[in-house]
Amino acid sequence: MQRFFVEPYQIEEDEHRIHITGKDVKHIRNVLRMKTGEELWISDGGEKEYHCTIEAVEEEEVLLHILYAQEPEYELPSRIYLFQGLPKADKMELIIQKAVELGAFEIIPVETKRCVVKLDAKKADKKILRWQQIAESAAKQSKRMLIPTVRSVMTFQEAVSYAKELDIILIPYELAKGMKETKEILRSLKPGQSIGIFIGPEGGFEEQEVKDAVSAGASPITLGRRILRTETAGLAILSVLMFQLEEA
Repeated sequence: MQRFFVEPYQIEEDEHRIHITGKDVKHIRNVLRMKTGEELWISDGGEKEYHCTIEAVEEEEVLLHILYAQEPEYELPSRIYLFQGLPKADKMELIIQKAVELGAFEIIPVETKRCVVKLDAKKADKKILRWQQIAESAAKQSKRMLIPTVRSVMTFQEAVSYAKELDIILIPYELAKGMKETKEILRSLKPGQSIGIFIGPEGGFEEQEVKDAVSAGASPITLGRRILRTETAGLAILSVLMFQLEEA
């Protein structure tokens, strides 16, 4: 069943109505070709979702009738922030799509010293717009209750400064201690904590970058004896965190 996101002001709960406006109107009418009486899900970006039927399809608005509302708790009990070193080609699109499916709350593209990709302001703005669209699409597909934000590209120092506000910072690093120490760190995580994950680009982090992250409170962890690609590493730790937090 199709899912769409609206702002709280578009919901008239007492009247059992929701007003869809903007680009979603064209998508519902011209792409999906949905008709009166068809059902869909609406999320308000918070804890509620609404099971609705289409009451009217107009030029500038789709009017919905609310059948019922529920609070399904699809979101993880912790907010996870993925600080992703800019990868080559279109790998970032895959990373964002899968990170959203796995429960990431924010994705922050980071320009590190070993990044091959360098984006000027104009290119960066276009990329962020495209990446945010991918995040929205993935959120709809995976029944997320909100659309994760893709932040503007940050320098490594800006990212470290931003991460200082989080409860936990993890940085997978090939020279980190063994799996025993990593498991102890992961087992210590508690629901409700905000968690930052730093993932390097293809060339990994420079040693000084790791030292700077550790100085800011990051804990180096290992993802095993094998070297993972940048598009694999973040998804690997996100998968582990999803299972760790979901069972709590």
